[in-house]
Amino acid sequence: MAVEMRRKAGMAAGACAALVLAGATGVTAWRYAGDDGRPVGTWHEAPGVARTPVSADQAQPADPAGPAGPADPADPAQTGRVLTPEEAEGQGDVVAPAPERSAADRPLESATVDGRQRVGELVRVDRLLGYLGRGPQKETFRYPGASYVKLHFKRMAMLPGDYLTVANADGTESYRYDAPKVLETGSVNKWAMSVTGDTAVLEMHRAANPMGAGNLLGALGVGVDRVARGFSRDEQSRQPESQLIPPGRTGREESVCGADTSKDAVCYRSADPVAYTKSKAIARLLINGTELCTGWRVGIKNRMLTNNHCFTTSSAAYETEVWFNYQCATCGGYDVFQPTKVWGKEVLSTDHTYDYTLFTVDNFDAIKKFGFLQLDTARPAKNQELYVPQHPAGEPTRIAGSLGDKAGNCSVTDPGYTGYTAASDVAYYCDTEGGSSGSPVLSRKTNKVVALHHFGGCPNSGVRGDLLAAKLRTLL
Repeated sequence: MAVEMRRKAGMAAGACAALVLAGATGVTAWRYAGDDGRPVGTWHEAPGVARTPVSADQAQPADPAGPAGPADPADPAQTGRVLTPEEAEGQGDVVAPAPERSAADRPLESATVDGRQRVGELVRVDRLLGYLGRGPQKETFRYPGASYVKLHFKRMAMLPGDYLTVANADGTESYRYDAPKVLETGSVNKWAMSVTGDTAVLEMHRAANPMGAGNLLGALGVGVDRVARGFSRDEQSRQPESQLIPPGRTGREESVCGADTSKDAVCYRSADPVAYTKSKAIARLLINGTELCTGWRVGIKNRMLTNNHCFTTSSAAYETEVWFNYQCATCGGYDVFQPTKVWGKEVLSTDHTYDYTLFTVDNFDAIKKFGFLQLDTARPAKNQELYVPQHPAGEPTRIAGSLGDKAGNCSVTDPGYTGYTAASDVAYYCDTEGGSSGSPVLSRKTNKVVALHHFGGCPNSGVRGDLLAAKLRTLL
């Protein structure tokens, strides 16, 4: 069931967001714009494995160094229009199909073929920040109402000492990108970290031009060929919530079981401080620039858990943004805290039957302060009260399962429910939506994770935490 997206992407307060962009030749430090020059991340190479084909990661031809000619109305690259599914299919790699399942399969908490909730769209553009009058040195990408803006670079050829900044409209969220130590003039395939809000300002900052080097290198410049634009709350409310149902079953294609009783996490700060504190350990996963799942820190080490249907490879993890502290500033309000964003890094273990992916993040120190959760090694009992911190439909953190509701609809209905295999899941009627995939389901008795949420359909269900604890014991 599509549920209204009630939040706007305002900035209410904020911790600095840390950033590490994936992949480049050589090592280059990223710094938060306006600070004392302290590095907050480095360039790094993706693992030496085949890349996962994704619609947001299509190879694009390099453009000539000179200025663009007149726009062709039929060419989305020049008009800035959204790619149609047919055009996207012709651009190269497409979304990898999910494993084949029967028509009665249970709904996953998502609205895409891959099992991820769609929260944005790709827009084709053709912008060049050039040298020597070959283009502007500042470009503004504005999409009114967008919840975030994320730039994709096809060229990043800059002289040593030059750097880029990508910032939101008022500069409160800004990232600095220094030129690689080794000059490269060929094409690249790099996503920048998103900026929250509807505007991204890209600016090139030039150092001195020693010995007129720039005059000899007319091919220099920075090219942007795609933008991922986050849906506004109205657009998000119109997105379908198609979910898998368990093999051999039929079910309703919604996971809000009756009236939605979930609330903003901040509403629990005084009334239920334990649940509020635990909710800090979850993260919003922005995958391929336009798709969403939920993930969370498991254990004291650099470990994150989400669903296998969210992503399965280290190369996919490298392209995933991990947002901590994406929460409303006030209960029922519309402003959100500026999230702390890091990149995924490496997949340590993944499994389809138990629908989990265990992975690490880059710049782990930036997110340690948000705490961690633990898997419960005991199987929960029937009627045991639960609560579920999550990012439903892309919203800031919400919690299903209010303290003092005498369990209400958020309790264990079946501790041995069948998911992809017999007795693999815990079933419950806690409210969830598309985007809740990968959320932790916690016991109010132990405040530990008794299930990894993955299925909707009322009842909803998650993979048993005790099974995951046994499988992942040596990695946590």
